[in-house]
Amino acid sequence: MKKKDRMHKGGIEKFIANFGWPRIIIAIFLLLLFVIAPFIGIDVGTSLSDMLVRVGMNGILVLAMVPMIQSGCGLNFGLPLGIIAGLVGAVTSMEYNWQGLFGFGMAVLFAIPLAVLLGVMYGYFINMAKGDEMMIGTYVGFSVVAFMSMMWLRLPYRNPLLVWGFSGTGLRTTISLTGFWMKVLDNFLAIRIGPRFFFPTGSFIFFALCCVLVWAFFKTKTGIAMSAVGSNPQFARAHGVSEDRMRIVSVVLSTVLGAVGMVVYEQSYGFIQLYMGPLYMAFPAVAAILLGGATINSATISNVVIGTFLFQGILTMTPSVINGMLQTDVAEVIRILVSNGMILYALTRKGKGTVK
Repeated sequence: MKKKDRMHKGGIEKFIANFGWPRIIIAIFLLLLFVIAPFIGIDVGTSLSDMLVRVGMNGILVLAMVPMIQSGCGLNFGLPLGIIAGLVGAVTSMEYNWQGLFGFGMAVLFAIPLAVLLGVMYGYFINMAKGDEMMIGTYVGFSVVAFMSMMWLRLPYRNPLLVWGFSGTGLRTTISLTGFWMKVLDNFLAIRIGPRFFFPTGSFIFFALCCVLVWAFFKTKTGIAMSAVGSNPQFARAHGVSEDRMRIVSVVLSTVLGAVGMVVYEQSYGFIQLYMGPLYMAFPAVAAILLGGATINSATISNVVIGTFLFQGILTMTPSVINGMLQTDVAEVIRILVSNGMILYALTRKGKGTVK
């Protein structure tokens, strides 16, 4: 019996060591929020549905962090490049009034080539600033968003639903996807229980498919070489692996995932926000993967899934519960605190362990 107790205790200690106290505490806190919610008039079914929808719409943007982390480029604060490619793909699809799954697919198809081009350029730039990738990525992302704020006014889109009505040129700040491909993934095979619970099956299937593809990629020769470059560049070079080439491939893959993730985000959100809208979108994705147990040196698919669920759960439930208890709106303050707090926590830890 004592042997069984020791084995049980050892199993618990191993789980805690692998999963990490920060994630356990946040998971308990999230569960506590769900327990408190009914007592202050918050519907649990609606809140759970909101959380699941947010997981589906943000998951691929978090997944886009994995390739660059694994190749040693650090956290991809340059994610707005991929987001811009996704926005261009979306408005190009809408320019031709393509609807439904076909319109969604064409948006992805238009976005990917542009993401590859931007990723190659960004990759070369990253290779010239080794050691400062995250800082460089932040300013590259900010610069591209600012540059596109001018280009949205000049690009030759003419669909009346997209452009400013008084001039007939220049894209609107916010464009509705109603009548195009709004919630085309969310509603695919969706599960509804009662009037309040909704499970976006299509978004989760698409997210799972992207996770499987990324996982499979890292089992290939190129994927293994990319991970080797990130963990031990000297060893990789000794075996004939080009460090610069692998870093560029990782940046391209990350940018493509960011573009696809943005199109998925848009269909779930129901609107496209241009100009300065994408400026800070990298930060929630960075915070989510760090919360999932990734470090600036190592990330896995489990980090993506765990982090997305915990982060979106906290962002969904904390403002609702606190607003209900204090009778005031502090939602945006909570989002900023959680996002930046997790990034600060992870960067000060400098890569101590990860969830496998």
